[in-house]
Amino acid sequence: MDLGLTGDTVLLTASTRGLGLASARAFARAGANVAVCGSTADSVDAARDTLEAEAAGNSVLATQTDITDPEALDAFIAATAERFDGIDHVVTSAGGVPSGAFLAMDRTDWQAAYELLVLSHVQTVTTAAPHLEASDAGTITAITSTTVREPIDGLVLSNAVRRAVIGSIKTVAREFAPDVRANAVLPGPFETGRIESLIEQAIERGEYESYDAGRTDWAEDVPLDRIGDPQELGDVVAFLASDRAGFVTGTAVPVDGGRLRS
Repeated sequence: MDLGLTGDTVLLTASTRGLGLASARAFARAGANVAVCGSTADSVDAARDTLEAEAAGNSVLATQTDITDPEALDAFIAATAERFDGIDHVVTSAGGVPSGAFLAMDRTDWQAAYELLVLSHVQTVTTAAPHLEASDAGTITAITSTTVREPIDGLVLSNAVRRAVIGSIKTVAREFAPDVRANAVLPGPFETGRIESLIEQAIERGEYESYDAGRTDWAEDVPLDRIGDPQELGDVVAFLASDRAGFVTGTAVPVDGGRLRS
C-alpha cells in the first residue's frame, strides 16, 4: 500500500530503539525523510545505521538529544527543519518511567515522570507547530500506553501521568484543525527493552522465576496469545500520519492484541 509519504519529513523523539525506532523504520520504508534522537551516542549511531540501510535513498538525521532539556529539544527540531526544509509529521515518544506502587514514589519521581512524558511532548508540539501548519500534510502522533485507559498494577507513574498526553492530543486535534491532524497510539506489551526491564525487576522482587515466565505472564491477557513485534506498532504510526488516514484525528488507537476491555 502506498501511504503517500514519499518525500515527507518526519521528526520522532526518543526514537533510536524500541517502538520509536520501529516507527522511524516504517516511515523510512515508506519513502520519508526521518529525523530521530536518542539519549546515548551508541543508540544514535546504531539507529542511524539501521535507518540508512532501509531508507532507500531518503535522508536520515540522528542526534543525541535529552528530550527533557527544552533547549536541546528545540535545537533538534530546528536542525530537522533546516536540513529538510520543514517538518510534515511529528511522532512523540518518551520511553518508560520507573515502576512501583503509589507510596513507593516521592515528589521527585512524579516531577521527573511529568517532565519526561508530558513536557517533552508539549515542547515538541509547541516548537514544531509552525512547521506542521505550513505543511500540506501536518500530523502529530503520540506514542503512549494502554495504561491511559486501564491502569496496570505497579505502574502508577505511567497510569497517572501519561493521561495528560491524551488530553493534549484531544485538545490540539480541535485547535489545529483542519490544517494538522493529531492522534495517539496505545501500545500494549511489545518485545522491547522496556518489557525486558519490567520483567527483570519483577524477577528481582521474586514475582517470576525466569524471564520466560514473565514473558508468558505479560501475554496471558492478550487474546492473540502473544506480545507484539515492535514493527506492528510502527506500521500503525506510519499509517496514521498518511493520507490513507486523512479523516482520522483526535483519537487514541490501541495496538495491544485486543487486551483492552474498554
